[in-house]
Amino acid sequence: MARKKIIEIVLDTETTGLDFTREKMVEFAAVRLENGKIKEEFQTLINPQQHIRKSSIAIHGITPDMVEDAPTEEEIMPKILEFIGDYPIVAHNAIFDYSFLNEASLRVFGKELTNPRIDTQQMFREIYPDLESHGLEALTKKFNVDLTNHHRAMADTMGLALSYPKLKKLYAQKYDWEEKQLDNVEYLFERYLRIQQTVTTLQSELQDLKSVFKLYFEQGGTPITSQTGETLIYSSKQSFGYDLLKIKDVLEEVGALEKAVKVNTGFIDRLIGGGRLEEHQREIIREARQELTETRNVQIIKAGK
Repeated sequence: MARKKIIEIVLDTETTGLDFTREKMVEFAAVRLENGKIKEEFQTLINPQQHIRKSSIAIHGITPDMVEDAPTEEEIMPKILEFIGDYPIVAHNAIFDYSFLNEASLRVFGKELTNPRIDTQQMFREIYPDLESHGLEALTKKFNVDLTNHHRAMADTMGLALSYPKLKKLYAQKYDWEEKQLDNVEYLFERYLRIQQTVTTLQSELQDLKSVFKLYFEQGGTPITSQTGETLIYSSKQSFGYDLLKIKDVLEEVGALEKAVKVNTGFIDRLIGGGRLEEHQREIIREARQELTETRNVQIIKAGK
């Protein structure tokens, strides 16, 4: 029996900015995978006919001069959609690239994309939840794939295309194992709760031990070295609260405001959707959007809640 041909489109985009509702693509690259093998490539610069943000140029290095003679969105989208077809789209943080392509399709053809979307970042996070980073660079490094010229569309596409089959195999094995557990899901939930309680208890035990260590040092104890080389020491650190309004100008002058202040994105999202803002205020906040991500979580609601 002939092996079934599985076709997937691995792609990446570079853009004028990060808000897909206002920004446009400046570069698009894709490869056609057939059963995990690269069979065809497509890449193009795109003239967005609008300003390219300096923050974006700093990432991908694509300047207005580079796209001046490139095809416009209206000229290139038919070729892009022809290459993509109706095949699944594979991308790292897929919602970002998918959203830009979808908006372009709406502008040019008045229709949305219907392609299935495969997010390799989510897959990578599920397979290796303990890693510090789940970006494309971390993915290619994990699978020993060379990623040169990072943040240019074809370089990132090729890095992902070479890593994806290996990731897909592990993910399929994980999914197969998960499916086999579905008949046991009630038992597994009870088991999960037991493990969760054990973790909570162990965390409390660790905190109790740390309290003893703290008391030991406060009564004049000296550092202790274990048989395996770890050293137990004691340190104290003072910290202050600050009036942000009084120091905001100084932080901006030295370029440290973004690092010093972490925006509560969940609160901002709720604020936009609420009734406290005027429409012009909502527009200002939307204009400041910097990235789009998607997370999917399972929640446990405690009894009585």
